[in-house]
Amino acid sequence: MDTKTLTPVPDGDASLRSPGAKALSRYLREEILGGRLRAGVKLPPERELSARFGASRGSVRRVLADLRDRGLITQSVGSGTFVSEQAEGMVQGAGLPRFDGNVSPAELMEARRLIEPLLPGMIARNATAADFATMANCLEQSEAASTIEEFEYWDGALHKAFAVATHNAFFMRILELMNQVREQGEWGRLKRNSLTPARRAQYERQHRAMVDALRDRDAGQAAALMTEHLDQIQRNLFGE
Repeated sequence: MDTKTLTPVPDGDASLRSPGAKALSRYLREEILGGRLRAGVKLPPERELSARFGASRGSVRRVLADLRDRGLITQSVGSGTFVSEQAEGMVQGAGLPRFDGNVSPAELMEARRLIEPLLPGMIARNATAADFATMANCLEQSEAASTIEEFEYWDGALHKAFAVATHNAFFMRILELMNQVREQGEWGRLKRNSLTPARRAQYERQHRAMVDALRDRDAGQAAALMTEHLDQIQRNLFGE
């Protein structure tokens, strides 16, 4: 495919006014351009997207129409909405850069420890009902996970949901890069070796406490809980 002919994909659609529609648009673009929603994957129906992101059906249709016009999805009456083959060619050009293994787990934790406690202030000001619904879903899925890999996926999804709930594109990009490092083999090996049932249960309690504080718009408490959580992860991973 000649990627030079593809339509550039900007960071967002200024015509979308509701927070739910903006969150949906941002989520789908990031998942498609990040390579996590691959060509041929069927998207959830409009009613499900509407309920999940707190956007009207009309807003959902406008988001999907915009993505279709940009070549990211295709729509077929009676069949549904799918990630397009054309989107596959946009991943490398428009997505975030992939790490090549030069970022160590220790460097990742150092960066997380500095950056993530800054998120609660913005979340307390900007988070929507749809953001909290996403966090709640991540909590439920992580607690129901039957494997370490599944738990780690939803753990990462929760921290990504925190970034999305800031409604700040800079922090969303930073957390996306952090999640790319989490996908590396060395991080997974350390997590598997350190994640005992007792530690997993502790992480789950800490996650719920953080989400509860954020839902109460208590930024100070949420930041303190997030710092405690990250410090615990660091001790468990590296024996510090």
